[in-house]
Amino acid sequence: MDYRTLGRSPLKVSPVCLGGNVFGWTVDEPTSFSILDAWLDAGFNFIDTADVYSRWAPCHAGGESETIIGKWLKASGKRDRVILATKVGMDMGDGRSGLQPAYIRRAVEDSLRRLQTDHIDLYQAHQDDEATPLEATLEAFGALVKDGKVRVIGASNYTAPRLKEALETSRRLGLPRYESLQPLYNLYDRATFEKELEPICREQGVGVINFYALAAGFLTGKYRKPADAGKSPRGANTVDKYLNERGQRILAALDTVAARTRSKPGQVAIAWLLAQPGVTAPIASASSLSQLAELESALRIRVSADDIALLDQASD
Repeated sequence: MDYRTLGRSPLKVSPVCLGGNVFGWTVDEPTSFSILDAWLDAGFNFIDTADVYSRWAPCHAGGESETIIGKWLKASGKRDRVILATKVGMDMGDGRSGLQPAYIRRAVEDSLRRLQTDHIDLYQAHQDDEATPLEATLEAFGALVKDGKVRVIGASNYTAPRLKEALETSRRLGLPRYESLQPLYNLYDRATFEKELEPICREQGVGVINFYALAAGFLTGKYRKPADAGKSPRGANTVDKYLNERGQRILAALDTVAARTRSKPGQVAIAWLLAQPGVTAPIASASSLSQLAELESALRIRVSADDIALLDQASD
């Protein structure tokens, strides 16, 4: 396994990160345990979740994913084999949101309790909070690092100007900096990251763990016609956003490369991301062991320069 350094931190992560958004939502606890066990058994070590997962689902309050991962960590005894990432800042209800220092201190304790661990390897600001000074947020994160509750901090959903400002603030005040960025980036959603965020990340040595690596499942070829929207709880949104002329062109290119490499479109989409010099570890979810096996196999696909050119052209 080709482990990669996350930013300038000491964390060594596997080249793909397992997304935990499905745990406790579309994946029940026993299946979640099986997927997590299989992930580590295959040599991977990186798992990402968030306190808010899966508050959007009916009758859910948030914390479902962290709770399942915590139960698995306790039952399996595998905490020392995991690079565990979670996030704070999204609306948890009852005024619990944002990146104010007092709320960060409260939220981290809640996450540690649900995860049944004494530290979080990568603690990320889930979204920017422009109402709270960056200095205050970074000082709060820095205190968690000093106390040993968090090893490294990262950012998610930050704009390029705010990421740059945050990095400069950490440098100026001698505080821990965001060592990773979690942006939206995949073969379809390219422009914002490549034009605005990637130059900063590469220049500053910030690791990139992009979410929606498979564009909510669209790049697997699961949604090829409007009627396919019923295939998953989020299918309607996926079809509305991606099933257009450009999306069909991207699927055709994925099909072509998949046929040549004897693989599947989703595996090719991951292989394309792994070939991008600015990406550390794309995040992808799996709701079954068969999906997980496909994700693992993506690392063995060898896409050529011509394949990359074809995919780039189709997604322009």
